[in-house]
Amino acid sequence: MREILSIGLMSGTSRDGVDAAAMQTNGIEVGKFFASLTIPYSREEQLSIAAACLPNKVCEETYVRANKIVTKAHIIAVNKLIKKLCISREEVGVIGFHGHTVRHDPIKKITEQIGDAEALAKETGINVVYDFRSADIKAGGQGAPLVPIFHAALCLNIPRPIAILNLGGVSNVTWVGPDYDIYKPDDNNLYAFDIGPGCALIDDWVRNKKGWLFDSEGKFSKTGVVNFSKLDKLMGDKYFNLFPPKSLDRDYFDTTPLLSLSDADGAATLTRFTVEAISNSVKLMPAPPMRWLITGGGRRNIAIMEGLNDALDAPVDTVESVGWNGDALESQAFAWLAARSIAGYPLSYPQTTGVNFPQVGGRLVCADRFKSNLT
Repeated sequence: MREILSIGLMSGTSRDGVDAAAMQTNGIEVGKFFASLTIPYSREEQLSIAAACLPNKVCEETYVRANKIVTKAHIIAVNKLIKKLCISREEVGVIGFHGHTVRHDPIKKITEQIGDAEALAKETGINVVYDFRSADIKAGGQGAPLVPIFHAALCLNIPRPIAILNLGGVSNVTWVGPDYDIYKPDDNNLYAFDIGPGCALIDDWVRNKKGWLFDSEGKFSKTGVVNFSKLDKLMGDKYFNLFPPKSLDRDYFDTTPLLSLSDADGAATLTRFTVEAISNSVKLMPAPPMRWLITGGGRRNIAIMEGLNDALDAPVDTVESVGWNGDALESQAFAWLAARSIAGYPLSYPQTTGVNFPQVGGRLVCADRFKSNLT
């Protein structure tokens, strides 16, 4: 496949906003990165999106409101990124549109993302690939994580085995072995799975207790004391005994048992929970990684990063240490995955999602059908 200019979009489980990034790629090699940006959600928009993610049945009005918010933010992100790139929209080959996950339960074969791909194609005049996860779920996979093959493609010139840890709302890890081959990714040198807690539980705790969007740099949690009895109960969850591939929903864990703790002690305990879960994940890898690279918003949480440095028997660095952009990495991944999708290359593999065979994915909305309506 020839190289195309692809724009990737990501609205993650932290619900902080939409990340957009552009790159030139053929869907195999990583290619060249260009500009990126973030369109933040307002506090009110975050609450509307959160309401659409509740585990019980959501009323149609709530769902429609959240869908409109997510769609509008993505349209703004694309238009602003094109302006920042100083290019015409005709130069963009495809948009990779993940949408915002409101429900993910692979056991029940459910994965649901909001955001209107047709509206995005219509308003931008650019072809859109969306619905990246459903095909994997239908073929017996977890539907997540999808970014590992992109991580692996980035690691070709880095000593391995290596672990790339995405610290978003949920934490997930990609393990890349020493003999990984970008042209033959379906082998024993690539493994991935959702570890469990990332920053979502901490964010929700300080939002409910203090009215903050997140625990800035982990400063509040460092004023508290870890309750190891509560921590042991959290770590006793059956999910940690499952072998990968495996994935879970942002709101899988129940923090109700922590309500008896002080605000600071609760934050400290949840922060330690994230660290312990990540440390515990090493036993599920084919071999201990010789280095950890951390991406996602959680890399700015000093309490988590210090905890990982203490708990892991390998150097822990942010992805910026190897020249990657941790704020744009997931949106870059979906730009790359969109290019793979239209080329017909697999997006997931048995060792990354548990799918039965290498699985293509994504659905295409062609913008040509709307061009007569564009002004």
